[in-house]
Amino acid sequence: MKGRNDILNSCIFCKIINDELESKKIYENDYVLAFLDISNDADGHTLVIPKKHVRNLLDCDENTMQEVMKAIQKIMHHYKSKGYEGFNLICSNEPAGEQSIFHLHFHIYPRKSDDGMRVFPKLSNSQHTLEEMCEFLKLN
Repeated sequence: MKGRNDILNSCIFCKIINDELESKKIYENDYVLAFLDISNDADGHTLVIPKKHVRNLLDCDENTMQEVMKAIQKIMHHYKSKGYEGFNLICSNEPAGEQSIFHLHFHIYPRKSDDGMRVFPKLSNSQHTLEEMCEFLKLN
């Protein structure tokens, strides 16, 4: 079983936080780091991560989440001042949710109305009615 130090030593985002790997930093404070995604697949594609190693939203404490969300909002306001008109915010959790790096991170995709990107997937695989799902998932 991997110990905490093994995880921190192998986590690519922890290496970026510790300046062991280069990144194109957009924003940083005591709690959060934001940098451009190395894939360069869309202009301004930004990753926002907590400096504290947290696997994903399921393991995140309230204070860390608040700090991450405040940073995301600040970055989006800044990008809007640079001419972007909207945003997609994506966070994948666990392998079944397509998480591939197990350090909490949010993808910000700055958008313009004429950018031609289609980030939101077209889904059509519902196997249950809305009523069935509501009954199954409702919090009591």
